[in-house]
Amino acid sequence: MFLLKLYFFILTFVRARPQNALFTMLNYVKTVLTKVSFDARLFEKELRKAIKVLIADEVQELKRWCYTMFGKEHESILNRCFVIS
Repeated sequence: MFLLKLYFFILTFVRARPQNALFTMLNYVKTVLTKVSFDARLFEKELRKAIKVLIADEVQELKRWCYTMFGKEHESILNRCFVIS
């Protein structure tokens, strides 16, 4: 949680990041979503938080990954969350 708050703080002041740092937070989000995928409500909560924190390129990559990994299990959640992104 601390890392997520720190990342959000940095993100508000620095929107452009170097390419090598682009996927560090994305990898963290993927790990979290994989671990909470057993619970639909928790999965949706974490996905919504991730979409708020990630930049646009990361959200698009997350969207592709989520539909590949969880499309059958959580399709309705993914459709709700990614309709705005």
